[in-house]
Amino acid sequence: MILLQATQIAKSFGAQQIFTALSLIIQEREKIGIVGANGVGKSTLLKILAGALAPDNGDITRGRNLSLSYLTQGGGLESGRSIWDEMLTVYNPLINMEKELRAMEQKMSKMSSDEQAGRQLLEDYDNSYALFKSSGGFEYETNIRMVLSGLKFTENDLYTQIDTLSGGQKTRLALARCLLGKPDLLLLDEPTNYLDMDNLDWLEQYLQSYHGAVLVVSHDRYFLDTIVKTIYELTPTGLTRYTGNYSSYIQQKAVLLEKQLKDYNKQQAEINRHEDFIRRNIAAKDTTKRAQSRLKALEKIERLGHPDREKRVSLTFDINRPSGIEALHLENLCIGYTGLPLANIPNLQISRGERVALIGPNGIGKSTLLKTIAGLIPPLAGRVKPGSHVQLGYYDQEQRNLNESKQVLHELWDQFPHLDEVDIRTVLGRFLFSGEEVKKIVADLSGGEKSRLVLAELMLRKANLLILDEPTNHLDLPSKEALEEALGNYPGTILFVSHDRYFINKVATRVVELTANGITSYLGNYDYYFSKKANREQPNKPTIAGSKTGSIEKKNYLKMKEEERRKRMRSRRVEELEQTIAKLEAEVSRLEKELFLPEVYQDYLVCRNRQSELEKTHSKLNEYMEKWLALVED
Repeated sequence: MILLQATQIAKSFGAQQIFTALSLIIQEREKIGIVGANGVGKSTLLKILAGALAPDNGDITRGRNLSLSYLTQGGGLESGRSIWDEMLTVYNPLINMEKELRAMEQKMSKMSSDEQAGRQLLEDYDNSYALFKSSGGFEYETNIRMVLSGLKFTENDLYTQIDTLSGGQKTRLALARCLLGKPDLLLLDEPTNYLDMDNLDWLEQYLQSYHGAVLVVSHDRYFLDTIVKTIYELTPTGLTRYTGNYSSYIQQKAVLLEKQLKDYNKQQAEINRHEDFIRRNIAAKDTTKRAQSRLKALEKIERLGHPDREKRVSLTFDINRPSGIEALHLENLCIGYTGLPLANIPNLQISRGERVALIGPNGIGKSTLLKTIAGLIPPLAGRVKPGSHVQLGYYDQEQRNLNESKQVLHELWDQFPHLDEVDIRTVLGRFLFSGEEVKKIVADLSGGEKSRLVLAELMLRKANLLILDEPTNHLDLPSKEALEEALGNYPGTILFVSHDRYFINKVATRVVELTANGITSYLGNYDYYFSKKANREQPNKPTIAGSKTGSIEKKNYLKMKEEERRKRMRSRRVEELEQTIAKLEAEVSRLEKELFLPEVYQDYLVCRNRQSELEKTHSKLNEYMEKWLALVED
C-alpha cells in the first residue's frame, strides 16, 4: 500500500532554486535512505514530505489516516516537564481510556439493582477493556522504559526536568518520542547525531524490526547499510532511485556512470561522423541532398549531456620523513583535568604505519586523550613518548585552531608563507574553494567548509603521525570517501577518534576500546571488533569430543561433499533469483513512472489500478529480495 506520494514537487527560496519536479513513492514498511551532497535540499525535501513546509509546485498525497512522526536535524525536545511525564503524553489516549476504565470500575462497585443498566455497564466495560488491552494499554510504560534505556537514559534520569538537559540529550529525547508513537511513517533527519555506538546499535536493531515505513536522511553509511533497502540520491538534476543499501547504491551508481559515459561517447562519435560527412559533402553538387538529409537527422538527435562526476575534494597525505619503528608509546598515563581524572591507560604502543581507531562511550575521555598526546593539555600522571623523528599533525573536531577573522586564503597562506599565492590557491581549489570563495571570512564558513580548510592545512604539513578527532564530522559523503582514499594511501601512522563505523571499517587496522577500566585492543576493523566483543559476551558453549577418529573423518568427508553440493545448488538459485529481481525492479520502475503521467494520476480509476498493480509487484519484489538475502547471507 502506498503511504505517501510526491508528484513533481518544486521548491525555491527567493532566487535560489532548491529543486524542481521531484517525484517519489513511499510504500508500506519500506526502509528508504536519502543521500546527496550538502546543500542539495535533503532536509527541505523531508520538511515538505512531513507537511512542515509547503512546496511551490507539485502535490503531496498521503494515505488515509496516515500517522507520521518527523525528527528534524538537531531538533531537541523542548518541554518544562520531566522526561517521564513528557514521554507519557505520547500515550494520552490510552491514559484517558485507563481513567475511563477506573471510573467504570467505581460505578460497578456501587451498582444499583437495575439489572438492565448493570448488564449495559458490564458490556461497555468489557468492550473498553478489550480495546485498551489490544491498543497496548498494559505495555506502554514498559515501552517507554525500553526506548529510553536504548537511548542511554537510566531509571535515575526519568524525573529530570527536560529544560535542564544538554542539546544532545534533548535530541535523543525527540527521537525517543518519535519512536514511541509507532507511526505508519517515520521521517528522520540525521537521527544518528549525538548517539554513541551502543545507542546506534540499539537504534539499528529497533528500526530493522519496526512495523512501519522509515524515510531517513543520514551521512552515516554504516547505518544506511544496516537499515535501508532503497536509496534515493538527490542531485541538482533530480532524484534517482536505487534498490539496495548504501554499498549497493555505490556499486550501481558506478555502473550507471560508466554506462552514461559510454552512451555519451558513442553519441558524440555518431554526431562527429554526421558533421564530418556534412562538411565534406554540403557543397558538392551530387551529394548536397544527402548532406542536407544528414543535417536534418542531426538536428533531431536528442543530445545527451556529459555525465559529470560529482565535485569532490582532492587530497593526498604525504610525509617529510619516516618516523622510527615505534611511533608512539603511552606509559602509565592518567588523563583528565585537575580534580577530574577521566581514564587511565597503563600501556599503549603504536607502531609506524598502524591506523588505530580509538572508540568508547561518550564522556570517557577520547578527545582528552588526543589533546594530551598533541600536547594541548598536560597528563595528570604518566608519560606520552613520541617515537624518533615523529612530526605530529592534529585535527581538532571543534576547529578551534582556525582564525575566524581571516579570509580563507590568508588563513592557509599565513601557515605556509614560503609558498606562492598561486600554490595556495591551487591547494584551496582542490578543497573546493575556487575563485572569489577564497576571500570568504572563516567565521562565515559552514561546518563542512571549515573541515575542508583544516584538512588542507593538515595535508600541507606532511606530518608522519596524524592525530584526528572526528575528522568526518560535517563532511558530505563524497568528501568522506576522498578522505578514506587519502588515508588509505598515507605512508605514516594514524590515531583517530570517530563515531563513523563505515569510516573505521575503511581506515583502521586496529581498534582500541577505552573504558573506565583501561583499554582493550582488537587487531582489525570495526566489524572485527564488534564480532569479537559479541563473542566475548556470549557464554561458552560446551563441546563434545568424539572418541572414534575414523568415524569422525568419514562424517567430515560426507559433510564436505554435501556442503559442496548445497553450494552449487545455492549458486544456481541465486542466479535465478537475481534474474527475476532485475525483471521485477524494471517493472516497478515502469509502474512508478506511469503514476506520474497526467493521464494516469488525473484519472482516479486508472491511478488506482496502477497503484494496485505496483503494490503487487512491489510485494513480489520484496518476497524475492528476502529469498535472495537469505541465500546470500547463509
